[in-house]
Amino acid sequence: MSTTYNIYCDESCHLENDKQRSMVLGALWCPKDKTKDLLLKIRDVKKSNGLNNHFEIKWTKVSPAKQNFYLELVNFFFDEGDLCFRGLIIPDKNLLDHDKFDQDHDLWYYKMHFTMLKAILHPTDIYNVYLDIKDTRSGEKIRKLHDALCNSMYDFNKEIIKKVQTVHSHEIELLQMTDLLIGAIAYVNRNFETSSAKNEIVKLIRKRSNYSLLKTTLLKEEKFNLFVWNPKEIF
Repeated sequence: MSTTYNIYCDESCHLENDKQRSMVLGALWCPKDKTKDLLLKIRDVKKSNGLNNHFEIKWTKVSPAKQNFYLELVNFFFDEGDLCFRGLIIPDKNLLDHDKFDQDHDLWYYKMHFTMLKAILHPTDIYNVYLDIKDTRSGEKIRKLHDALCNSMYDFNKEIIKKVQTVHSHEIELLQMTDLLIGAIAYVNRNFETSSAKNEIVKLIRKRSNYSLLKTTLLKEEKFNLFVWNPKEIF
């Protein structure tokens, strides 16, 4: 019996010339039929911290005043058996050589999504993939990503990967949870220690995951999976 999963993807510092060395992609996923229950649980955490349902969960909003709220969200993720995460870390974008692979930065960006997602997919299940909208010109590349993922699964009729589409993150709280996790990973990989609240979030993620957030985990790691991508990787 197959299970249908929703996968929520986001990225940190994906732009080519944003003066940030490292970049992180992330995917949070759960069974589709559990999404409503998970949403209600997230809203319970908001309510218990005096926040309304429309408050947007974002790494950039982590502050001492909201520290307990974000710590509760991290514990919620690790305690909730229906939620899993995979992150892909690019330590140094300055090492990229797009000309060598006959690509531009945007094409490489979607290749990285393919690399991140292909390890999540299983041929006996069904998937809906949602990416935070990057720009208004991403439609064709999204279609190519969908095709590439389907081809890698011999899913030529798109029966396994039903959809790959862009959405607005401010409308989807599970996508916002992805933002929180990749924000913490990027913070560590940029050697930041500028915020006491963010330091506490990182400390808790490290404790709950038993990972440094700097290294590749075992491929079979299901709850909190990380992959550090080498620019010499052949596509």
